[in-house]
Amino acid sequence: MARERRAIRRIESAAARQVTFSKRRRGLFKKAEELAVLCDADVALVVFSSTGKLSQFASSSMNEIIDKYSTHSKNLGKSDQQPAIDLNLEHCKYDSLNEQLAEASLRLRHMRGEELDGLSVGELQQMEKNLETGLQRVLCTKDRQFMQQISDLQQKGTQLAEENMRLKNQVIRF
Repeated sequence: MARERRAIRRIESAAARQVTFSKRRRGLFKKAEELAVLCDADVALVVFSSTGKLSQFASSSMNEIIDKYSTHSKNLGKSDQQPAIDLNLEHCKYDSLNEQLAEASLRLRHMRGEELDGLSVGELQQMEKNLETGLQRVLCTKDRQFMQQISDLQQKGTQLAEENMRLKNQVIRF
């Protein structure tokens, strides 16, 4: 049985209006997230309720999407400059990715124990804690794999001993 279509008009009851807003907001945000994931689109959604409460969703960074929108809307009427706009957006993405790469490279060098002079005592202590946690995970994984190998070898040993016993019994019968 299909649902009855509701006429699109203002809901008079404030409580009912708030409930409807809440439900429909969740649905809208879900659709925005699906669009971002399925189509690899940059999606930003800003909603103010009738009470003035802000709700927002961004598939990546809200600021990046707003900057991209501002750049695009400024040059919207200038269709002959579209390749330049696209190139500018790609350049911004390139700069952002380069910055992320530099930060990740620096963190990797820090984890290797290189270029630590610029770090504060707190940062060094946090890094030490992270390394100890990582080391514990590595040791636990190694121990688990060793125990699994020992168990597998014990099973093989038991199987070989049983096979050996069976073969001895066959030889004795002849």
